Amino acid sequence: MKALSLRIAFCTLLLSSIAFAQVRRFADLTSPQIAKLDRAKTVILIPGGILEEHGPYLPTYTDGYADRYYTEQVAASLSQRPGWTVLIFPEIPLGFCGANCMGAKWNYPGSITIRLATFRAIYMDLASSLGEQGFRWIFIVHDHGDPAHNKALTQASDFFHDTYSGTMVHLFGLTTVNECYDVATSVLDKKAADEDGFTVHAGAGEHSQMLFLHPELVDPAYKSAPPLTGRDFKDLYSLAAQPDWPGYYGSPRQGSAALGKAVMTSCAAKLAQVSQQILNGQDPAKLARFFDQLDPRDAIGDKAERAHDRDLATQQAAWLAKHHID
Repeated sequence: MKALSLRIAFCTLLLSSIAFAQVRRFADLTSPQIAKLDRAKTVILIPGGILEEHGPYLPTYTDGYADRYYTEQVAASLSQRPGWTVLIFPEIPLGFCGANCMGAKWNYPGSITIRLATFRAIYMDLASSLGEQGFRWIFIVHDHGDPAHNKALTQASDFFHDTYSGTMVHLFGLTTVNECYDVATSVLDKKAADEDGFTVHAGAGEHSQMLFLHPELVDPAYKSAPPLTGRDFKDLYSLAAQPDWPGYYGSPRQGSAALGKAVMTSCAAKLAQVSQQILNGQDPAKLARFFDQLDPRDAIGDKAERAHDRDLATQQAAWLAKHHID
């Protein structure tokens, strides 16, 4: 019986190794290895992760750590497809407008963002380079809530489809994927949920994610953080506009590793499910995108962000023109 158990364990380990051997890192491969990949059965995962302030208790790369986890989980799921190869692209720690933009605090310490046109161009350039090399399946794993940021990623994806007849999908731009966060309401009790309120940034949810992933990076002072409870976008914009806004919404002190695990495993499962469905033939263009219907207050904030973005573009263009740089 013991020998049989050992053989079963060995076979299980062998099968697991074979499956996960299909997950490769793009940066580790040689040119000949990349050239030999079957383009029809190779899917590239591009993890994102905006560098953005998350208040006094969380690291600026909170989004990136979450996206890294999600990417690894999606890769593990897709690696089970017979004959397929999953390529994990190097992380791109860039994005447009952090939550500090909601209060017109453009230079909030820790938020290192780029212009919208630059951000879109990066992903369009990647789409061109990968498309020219014959790749046909790309999933972007970049969880950041700014509306324009999400639209830019979807526009780059549409460009890839229209130009190279491939499929490139910004997964977190899909409504069905974003709904994975609803599981938080079933984990928090009513009192905790009411205190956390309507939050889109650095509340109980993101503190829980980091307590689950990297508790060593969370400042223990979060346990005594005063709640900043909002009920809608109007409240959040008002809070962010306060001179002493600490960079978060909701109630960090309600965070827990258990909540983080529940939310992140739920989101990872949804990401994997949607990715599998798309590879099986579902048309992503027919899936709803959460940013298509903006809350009126968030739409006003979006206009302010874009106006500031244009100011930066004008400043840069003036410097280039002054120095006769094409």
